[in-house]
Amino acid sequence: MTNLAQTPLSERLRSLVDTVQHNERTLRRFQNVELRLIGAQDFASFLDTLFTQLPREFSLTGVTLWLDDRAPMLRELLEPAALRALDQSKLLVSREGGLAAQGLCDEGRPWLGNLHGMGDSARRAFFGAGLTPASAIVLPLAAGDTVSGYLCLGSDDPARFAEGMATDILERFASIVTASLDNVAHRERLKQLGMTDSLTGLANRRYFDERMREEIMRACRYGVPVACLFIDIDSFKRINDTYGHQTGDRALAAVAACVRQQVRLGDTVARYGGEEFAALLQGDRADALTVAERVRLAVERLALQDDHGERIVLTVSIGVAARTISGTPAEAAKLGGAMMEEADRAMYQAKRNGRNRIEALVKAGDVETAR
Repeated sequence: MTNLAQTPLSERLRSLVDTVQHNERTLRRFQNVELRLIGAQDFASFLDTLFTQLPREFSLTGVTLWLDDRAPMLRELLEPAALRALDQSKLLVSREGGLAAQGLCDEGRPWLGNLHGMGDSARRAFFGAGLTPASAIVLPLAAGDTVSGYLCLGSDDPARFAEGMATDILERFASIVTASLDNVAHRERLKQLGMTDSLTGLANRRYFDERMREEIMRACRYGVPVACLFIDIDSFKRINDTYGHQTGDRALAAVAACVRQQVRLGDTVARYGGEEFAALLQGDRADALTVAERVRLAVERLALQDDHGERIVLTVSIGVAARTISGTPAEAAKLGGAMMEEADRAMYQAKRNGRNRIEALVKAGDVETAR
């Protein structure tokens, strides 16, 4: 009697363990693909990961990607000449594909199910006139309210993408694809415009100022907050004078990499001049202070060594400012400029108050110390 009662429970537990282990393996495989997407140095390698590695990892019949060539950051990637050079039939830009996907993904939600339910126009747009998968999922690539494209995954298994199934993991994957696409677009743009600092690999001041104008307009359009960090290496002249300029260059490169690692994909980091860096963040002042503290701690823990193997202590002073932008484009641009000036003043206040700290100016004559 006891054994009979325990058997179903044992089977349920075994089934639960099997499900958990299967999900863990699936997540690891997704992470492998995501790391390649995040690290993609150019558009071609980004597309190769989507169209080659992704279907191989997950036994997909096909992967197609529709991108909106009107999106500001994608416009240069999707020029006719650039598309011809890529020669990727699975990369779509036609209006038909966008309208079909938009019709499927009601209110920005993924569509999934049997291909017969997709409709002729969407099926043609994503799979052409050839053999079509038995089931598929269409995932919006969205940042906020802006959709820049749609990713379509197809399978020969009619039950693989069934209506009503959970899509959490795939939606998370779509957000990584969106952020990685933005990252690749930035990198390609930097190459085209020669806006990279050769020592640190970060964007230079010219590119940062251009991105600031774009981000201010976006923040104004959607009424979302935007923030700026000014980051200065403390006592950098002493490092150069004591250890030499080669070691000073290594310090700059180490701090640059450190700052880049602490911000999110899609945020912009630049070497703004000399030993000063700037970061443009999507978020409010509280978000910016959190990122600033991560940067400060990470730099403080850097293990930079001199020529004799002795550790060189590095610290930074950081100024923080944030705004929710509104008004006309001219007014928005003025607010953006004021935000940068405020972050700069806050950074100098951090220097005066002892270095290796963060300051955020609340209002003129009133300084709040974050650290």
